[in-house]
Amino acid sequence: MRKLTGLQKVAILLISLGKEGSSTIYKHLKEDEVELLTKEIANLQWIDSTVKEDVLDEFYKMATERNVVSKGGEHFAKDLLALSFGEEKAKEFLHRSSEKNKKKPFYFAHRAEPVQILNLLQYENAQTIALVLSYLDAQKASAILSAFPAEKQTDIATKIALMDTVSPEVIRQVEEVLKEKLATTSSQDYTVNNGIDNIVNILTSVDRGTEKNILESLSEKSPSLAEEIKGKMFIFEDIAFLDHHSIQRILRDVDSEDLYLALKIASDDLKEVIYKNISKRRAELLEEQGTYDKPVRLKEAEEAQGRIVRIVRKLEEEGSIIIERKGGEAVVV
Repeated sequence: MRKLTGLQKVAILLISLGKEGSSTIYKHLKEDEVELLTKEIANLQWIDSTVKEDVLDEFYKMATERNVVSKGGEHFAKDLLALSFGEEKAKEFLHRSSEKNKKKPFYFAHRAEPVQILNLLQYENAQTIALVLSYLDAQKASAILSAFPAEKQTDIATKIALMDTVSPEVIRQVEEVLKEKLATTSSQDYTVNNGIDNIVNILTSVDRGTEKNILESLSEKSPSLAEEIKGKMFIFEDIAFLDHHSIQRILRDVDSEDLYLALKIASDDLKEVIYKNISKRRAELLEEQGTYDKPVRLKEAEEAQGRIVRIVRKLEEEGSIIIERKGGEAVVV
């Protein structure tokens, strides 16, 4: 699917639902959200059928895998699609989507909650855990990785980073072992071909403390591997190396409280860069807050830095800013 913003995807989904379906959703939106969506819908002159199918696929996965609604899941998706497109088309779409998903290795893990997968994997070796996590989306994989003890986190992260190709037979064998607890699917000719990118995506989704622990431990055990991973990651301190326009764009979306907390443990160089790119009034407010506020816990500061980094990644994904590292290659964010 061509790169779409979240707003564009929602607009395409609403158009696909038709007037009746979309009007029902509109009733639950805030005024500013309605305004933004209305503008986006008005700007969509035409929608490629493939793009539309991809957006609907993504919606279905969110509804069934991420439990994004209080009474969601497959039944919710089925009912909503039936109301929007009719029973026959809904069945056709769900069947097609289901068949497509069944071709994925460890399909059961895609549909299960992180705590279920954790219970399933907690007594497995690091290689098996790494294999399963490599096929999950970064958000779910990071939640599971964070729940393991620190030492095991490093072992798993190392296995993911060093993973190259995996034969279908190995995947099938691992699935067979795990399917007694959760439903599994038939295996196809799949490979994990970029372990570095996989672990980068996972590490950029875990909490700052877990990320720091894994990278520090990796630096001791395998310095070259740690450097390769760090080279592809964007961390809070990297903001200092962005151009002024990008920094100012990022700071527009950053909550003042988060900025204050994040700067408490930032380097002096980064603090100087930040202060150069905010208004005099905002700088004064930060100084005042530092004078009167109580001490900040390290975890709070790290979490604030994590939220700001997620804003940076979101802006990069939307095309609002461009991030490059040495050699001119784009940073994975």
